[in-house]
Amino acid sequence: MTYKVLIIEDNRDIADLVSMHVRDLGCETSVVSDGASGLQQAIDKTYDLIILDLMLPGMDGLDVCRELRKQSNYIPVLMLTAKTSELDRVLGLEIGADDYLTKPFSIKELIARVKAIFRRLEAFSGQDKMSGHKTITISDLVINTEKRQVSLNNKPLELTAKEFDLLWHFVAKPGRVYTRSQLLDSVWGYGHEGYEHTVNSHINRLRAKIEKDPSHPQYILTVWGVGYKFSDSQSQVMDA
Repeated sequence: MTYKVLIIEDNRDIADLVSMHVRDLGCETSVVSDGASGLQQAIDKTYDLIILDLMLPGMDGLDVCRELRKQSNYIPVLMLTAKTSELDRVLGLEIGADDYLTKPFSIKELIARVKAIFRRLEAFSGQDKMSGHKTITISDLVINTEKRQVSLNNKPLELTAKEFDLLWHFVAKPGRVYTRSQLLDSVWGYGHEGYEHTVNSHINRLRAKIEKDPSHPQYILTVWGVGYKFSDSQSQVMDA
C-alpha cells in the first residue's frame, strides 16, 4: 500500500529532508509551507498522515490540528516543533496530535515514528471485530470507529488520539490481558523501554473519562501483576 503524506513545514530545508526520507519508505508526499494552505489541502484531498510543524506563519500548528479534529475524516498527525516545554507537548497531544517530535530530531527517530503510525493504521484497520462496524455500544459507552468519537450516557467525551487508540485496542479483544510492554509496542508502536508509566498515566486518564467510578472500573480492569484488560462481561452491540 502506498501511503500519502502531507508535510506542513515552513522551513524548506527541513521540509525537503523529511519529504525525501518519507518517500524512501515508498510514500507519496506533498509539501505546504503555511498553516492555512496546509489545512485546506488536508481537507480537500485524501492523506494517510500529516507531518505538521507547530510554528507556522499565520495559522500555527495547534490551530491546524484543532481544525483537523473537527473534520469527520480522521487523519493521523505527527507534530514537529522546536519548542521543548512539557506544556507545549501536552497541549499538542491534548488537541489531537498522534505523536510529537522535538527539533532537532534524528532522521532515524522520525522514520521510526512514521512507521509506528503506519503500523497502527494497518493493525486497527485489520481488526476483525471492528471490520464493517461503524458504531460499537457497550452498556452506556458508544464508540464511533469511523469518526473516532466516544460518548458516555449520550454525552460526548473528549479523548486524545492516543486515548482513543488505547480504548480501541482494548475493545477489539475484550478479555485479553495486555502487559504494559505489549501496550507500548501496539499502541505507541516504537521503543519506549522503561516508560511503562506512560501506559499507567493514559489508563488513569482514560478511566477518569469513561468509568462511572474510576476507583472501581467496569470497563478497563487491572490484572494484578500482569497488566490490563477490557472486561469481557460487558456485552457489545455493533452496528454497520
